[in-house]
Amino acid sequence: MIAKTLEKELNLSNWQVKKVINLIDDGNTIPFIARYRKDVTGSLNDETLRKFDERLKYLRNLEEKKEKILKRIDELGKLDDDLKNKILNAETQVELDDLYRPYKSKKQTRATKARENGLEPLALVILKQEVKESVKKIAKNYINDNVKTPEDAIKGAQDIIAEEISDNSDFRKKIRKNTFFTGQIETKAKSNESSSEYEIYYNYSENIKKIPPHRILAINRAENEGIIKGKIVCDGDEVIKYLNRHVLKNTSKIPEKIEYNPYTTPIIKEATEDAYKRLIAPAIEREIRNYLTEKAEEKSIEVFAKNLNQLLMESPLVGKTILGWDPAFRTGCKLAIIDETGKVLDTALIYPTEPQNKVKESIKTVRDLIKKYDINVIAIGNGTASRESEEIVAQIIKNTDVEYIIVNEAGASVYSASKLADEEFPDFTEGERSAVSIARRLQDPLAELVKIDPKSIGVGQYQHDMNQKQLSESLTGVVEKVVNKVGVDLNTASYSLLNYISGIGNTTAKNIINYREENGSFKSRQELLNVKKLGKKTFEQCAGFVKIDNPEYPLDNTTIHPESYDVTLKLLKRLNYSVDDIGKSNLKLDDINLDEISKEMDIGIETLKDIIKELKKPGRDPRSDMPKPILRKNVLSIEDLEVGMIMQGTVRNIVDFGAFVDIGVHQDGLVHISQLVADKFVKHPLDIVSVGDIVDVKVLDVDLKRNRINLTMIL
Repeated sequence: MIAKTLEKELNLSNWQVKKVINLIDDGNTIPFIARYRKDVTGSLNDETLRKFDERLKYLRNLEEKKEKILKRIDELGKLDDDLKNKILNAETQVELDDLYRPYKSKKQTRATKARENGLEPLALVILKQEVKESVKKIAKNYINDNVKTPEDAIKGAQDIIAEEISDNSDFRKKIRKNTFFTGQIETKAKSNESSSEYEIYYNYSENIKKIPPHRILAINRAENEGIIKGKIVCDGDEVIKYLNRHVLKNTSKIPEKIEYNPYTTPIIKEATEDAYKRLIAPAIEREIRNYLTEKAEEKSIEVFAKNLNQLLMESPLVGKTILGWDPAFRTGCKLAIIDETGKVLDTALIYPTEPQNKVKESIKTVRDLIKKYDINVIAIGNGTASRESEEIVAQIIKNTDVEYIIVNEAGASVYSASKLADEEFPDFTEGERSAVSIARRLQDPLAELVKIDPKSIGVGQYQHDMNQKQLSESLTGVVEKVVNKVGVDLNTASYSLLNYISGIGNTTAKNIINYREENGSFKSRQELLNVKKLGKKTFEQCAGFVKIDNPEYPLDNTTIHPESYDVTLKLLKRLNYSVDDIGKSNLKLDDINLDEISKEMDIGIETLKDIIKELKKPGRDPRSDMPKPILRKNVLSIEDLEVGMIMQGTVRNIVDFGAFVDIGVHQDGLVHISQLVADKFVKHPLDIVSVGDIVDVKVLDVDLKRNRINLTMIL
């Protein structure tokens, strides 16, 4: 059943599902399968494989739970073939929970108490609907020390009936579906007099099935902050009518006529209404709210993941000496200069902003540093005092070749106070570490950002409100994907980078660093097998993602896996080339017969294609195709903006309703989803733009009071 479900959900062939399950069960990582087992999987990409892995775990847990439930119900002696088939065919956790509900051990409820008082037989009599006298009369037989009157007995029986109705899986399924498709979510302000960013939700309603994910998350946050109260509403009267139609028995002997038992019907109707209002409706509301939240979180995490992927894939600024500038007021601006390899050359502390206002001294200090280290770019963090720092930097670099850029410093402070930063820069202050981080994330975004918890990088929305485990797993998967896509130099890679390489975890990453410190640089990939606790399986998983620049082993500086070295050398020999020709213009590989060579050398077509691609351009950084960061010389403020002004900017963040673009002022401008492209419906901004894109925008509106800028990409 699991294989069939995966086939259907992911639109895969049966053979693909079986192969991928085997690969996962054999301990292969997703990056390894995606790159080096294309011929086995039919070239399934990283994204599909991660969804596959996630769903496989869910479905296996579901099957495991089914077995436990079947065993439990069987032990109770209540398992029949019909129930068994329903449980085995359940496709979701909710469906399974509905089926198990009647047999689940319950805490003390009104119904369990009534059963303890011996009222279940009376409830069964009422539900049978065959009595020919007053139920009150029958109820007298059930009076005891705990049940004082016939009315008490009937009330207890109604509690049992209400729970029976509530536990019916078919009823719940129908009501849940009906509520979802016809219901609305309504929100009311707890105080209409207070103002907040959630004023839109002070008196708000929207169809459940149509409400977009970001509104659900906004409503949830506003509720958590005690500003509004939300609820699910639907036509309860229609639901109660539906329940009555299915619970009440037609006693008429004439087919066209409907008659109900006059003695039991009023009692059952009361129980039905109670079942819905007290038991079913609140539970369904919780389920739907949870479902909406879950789906909204999934969507938000998906957007966050794509933004993070694009951010990590931003092009490095290579060959530049960079001054990182961590702005501040009272404590001063912390500076750090790094060379083109990321090595810290110097640090400094200046006070150009309030309250000290040592502008002249600060300008002199920075100009001296520019001259001393031949600084090319100043990277200014976008935090507190960024605006003021930018104006001073513009003065400093006037009439020079130096340029500046505002860098998103989200997470820099987190890194600066981390254990990792302590180990990397034990003698630096947190401010100095932060300045280094700002400079390095411009020079090599990936290498620096992997040191920071992905949730703190600042390219998401509502990330602190959602399922942290799910968010963390998703974002970690993104970082892992990008790190392995780019690859790392085994002799320079930090612990943080190595930690994300396929097959390598915390312990192995530390062991690699220790080996490197004790034995010097790695000479070959094969040397990895000498690292403590790095066995053949780990080597298989990681070897293709680490590179070593050593002319003696040129294949070690490519993405070609060691398992394919022999066939690569045979290929070169067959075509009258050697390893010395790798990457050179004389290497002609475009016109070879792939099918012929694939059969001749017993190698998959996709693997062969990847080998040829790598031989043409060995060790190519995929980030080189991404837009280069926009460096600036002149400062702009929000007051300088005019409606109709056209300018160039960098996409910094993407949310469901639009994209935020850095146009060189302190505040990013919003391009609403409706302003991304003309004459075309846009389902999501990610379909049009990506984080890091360089785009042309026009100013639509500037709200100085609220510090908001509205932009359009429709020029």
